Amino acid sequence: MQLYVRSKSVVSRVIAGETLIIPVRRGVGDLASIYSLNEVASVIWETVTAPRSTEEIVHVLQEKFAGEPEQIKCDVTAFLGEMGSAGLINEVGVAA
Repeated sequence: MQLYVRSKSVVSRVIAGETLIIPVRRGVGDLASIYSLNEVASVIWETVTAPRSTEEIVHVLQEKFAGEPEQIKCDVTAFLGEMGSAGLINEVGVAA
């Protein structure tokens, strides 16, 4: 099982109930690349403060939101892929 965690090269803040993520490159925030997360994505972001598997993330979302488990897993996988491509979430290994 692959594990995912937030990148250390970003900062995030919750402002007015909205999670904003700013990549930091060479000590400076890249304001041209600010990411705004919806409620579901914000829960995923909070979940990956420590390494988590896709299954763990899906479980957290199932506790907070209604939805079919397979659709939630598909959406989580897509989100992790997009965030990984943007350098916001890293793969950190495999769970034992």
